[in-house]
Amino acid sequence: MPTSESSGPRAEFLQDPPRLANTFEADAALRETLERLLPPAVHARLEPEWRDLGAAAAGPLAELARAAEADPPRLVPFDAWGRRIDEVVVAPAWRELHREAARRGLAAIPYERDLGPWARVHQFALLALYGPSSAVYTCHLAMTDGAARTLLEHAAADLARRVVPRLTSRDPDALWTSGQWMTERAGGSDVSRTETVARREGDGRWRLWGTKWFTSAVTSEVALTLARPQGAPEGSAGLSLFLVHQRDEQGARNGIRILRLKDKLGTRALPTAELALEGAVAEPVGELGRGVKKITPLLNITRMHNAISACGMMARVLQLLRDYARRRMVFGATLADKPLHRETVAGLQVEYEAALALTFDAARLLGHTEAGEASEEERATLRLLTPLAKLMTARQAVAVASEGLEGFGGAGYVEDTGLPVWLRDAQVLPIWEGTTNVLSLDVLRALARDGVLEPWARQATRRLDALSSSAIGTAAGQVSARIVEVSAALREWGTASPAVAESAARRIALTLAALSAAVPLCEQAAWSAASGRGRRAVLAATRWVAGRIPPLPPSAAEGHLAESAILSGLEG
Repeated sequence: MPTSESSGPRAEFLQDPPRLANTFEADAALRETLERLLPPAVHARLEPEWRDLGAAAAGPLAELARAAEADPPRLVPFDAWGRRIDEVVVAPAWRELHREAARRGLAAIPYERDLGPWARVHQFALLALYGPSSAVYTCHLAMTDGAARTLLEHAAADLARRVVPRLTSRDPDALWTSGQWMTERAGGSDVSRTETVARREGDGRWRLWGTKWFTSAVTSEVALTLARPQGAPEGSAGLSLFLVHQRDEQGARNGIRILRLKDKLGTRALPTAELALEGAVAEPVGELGRGVKKITPLLNITRMHNAISACGMMARVLQLLRDYARRRMVFGATLADKPLHRETVAGLQVEYEAALALTFDAARLLGHTEAGEASEEERATLRLLTPLAKLMTARQAVAVASEGLEGFGGAGYVEDTGLPVWLRDAQVLPIWEGTTNVLSLDVLRALARDGVLEPWARQATRRLDALSSSAIGTAAGQVSARIVEVSAALREWGTASPAVAESAARRIALTLAALSAAVPLCEQAAWSAASGRGRRAVLAATRWVAGRIPPLPPSAAEGHLAESAILSGLEG
């Protein structure tokens, strides 16, 4: 509650700041999702880990995150005697966040195999709790996880045997992290314009030459990067995937010069740099060629990490917002008592529960796929859900963070309250690993090339039909009917010209994402009602189905493209 201090003739008002409690115990949606998804014996075994991390996230880890944010990385290009060293100095708190991630196995869990198909659900539960108290150390973990999966799928046995155990270690002193160096000056998502060249020297080793414009996790021990072997054709077909060690056997920089650290809107504790590769020794990942295809496992994993990071950020904003609402007095009552404020927070909770449902549905499918227990239908559904989960949750996180800061009034705009960081950091989510438009085009490819529409619709309607007699039966029926309508409409869209289809890609993707979230939302609602967990999940599903599934655009004509060109100011 608000406090006052005596200073002179009258008391001075001082507002109590929002406080965190155990972040696992405070999140009923996350707790109930895990209880529904996991077998009882597995849930009972893992719950103490979640509860312990929830306590740490509310206390010591949150303190480490604040310390790392206040002490951003800095580049030391030269030593005292003028030698080029290119050292990136990070905060002690950042190093401790690394150690905490290693001890808890946040990159190791999917590769330890003892949890079988449930490993990803467990890992994502831990990431949801750790992420908001990590100063975005989760970026390192995402790329490390993706690199391990890529090497296991595509690298020669010797390379995978040397590197993967280091990427999946629980020993803080043994764990390596991996960067991902794709973005160049000529292109980000369009890697076909990659200018980095790979040359094979007389000693048989490959060396890389080029500039990487945006490299996250620049302090990682290794990185995966695309380069064009000398003599290979232009375009994406000529690219190969390489693994680069940051340092050579003597500990010196491996032909890597750090040009500058990036001054970013958010993720300020995360060292991100522009690099020059000047003969960096590298190893091909598998045979030369097919570099873009080989990088796909990494992109899929990091996009899933992006989604769970978005969920974690939304959960943290909501927890702080609720605590503050009970402390802040306005117009004679607490914010928590105000109907309009309740309505606002309720809307944010619906967004969070939909994001959580979609993300964990995809995580469940990923775990079953990696364990070799997924059907063809489930693998096709995962192919679609991966870009959908990333694009929808990223946009939700930005919207929830922005609306959430409004709930704190002016305090939400003042840096030393620690609140603006949520909006600054959320904004990276729809940009990193594919913007909304880039992912929407990937959805179109999945529909047209990979044939995912029919298997996705079959599994979704089957799951919804099973809920017909439950507490959520009416809403489940409405979702099932919308899926039938959307599937038919998308078949018609399949005959549109490429330009017309591309113009509608974003709306198509957002409609499919909302429908995909509605399926597990309805399952969660039915489970919660049957388990006596109250009305919250049923209300969240009902509101989502009633108001958050956008219609598909009508079949567009070429004239629509011309109109958009005029409105955008980009015609001619």
